[in-house]
Amino acid sequence: MSTWDPKICANVPFVPASLTKGGLQSATKSLAIEYATRGVRVNAVSPGTIKTHQTLAALHPVGRMGEVSDIADAVVYLETAPFVTGEILHVDGGMSAGH
Repeated sequence: MSTWDPKICANVPFVPASLTKGGLQSATKSLAIEYATRGVRVNAVSPGTIKTHQTLAALHPVGRMGEVSDIADAVVYLETAPFVTGEILHVDGGMSAGH
């Protein structure tokens, strides 16, 4: 069972992360369109909180923090998916699902 509590998340400043991830999304999609005809794929991985402090685990709907291997698995997937371009793969334990 998840320990995720939306009330906790409401007290965490998400504006800097939202601005950064919004810019990442725009740049990824624009570059993917621009370079697709040249055979260049552009994708991004948008990570959530990766193990730094255990109390942050409660912020994730899945009730745990991400591992470095979670991010590596996402990158490997994108590398081996030749028909995927312009994708932002959220590896964040469900944090972006409700936003």
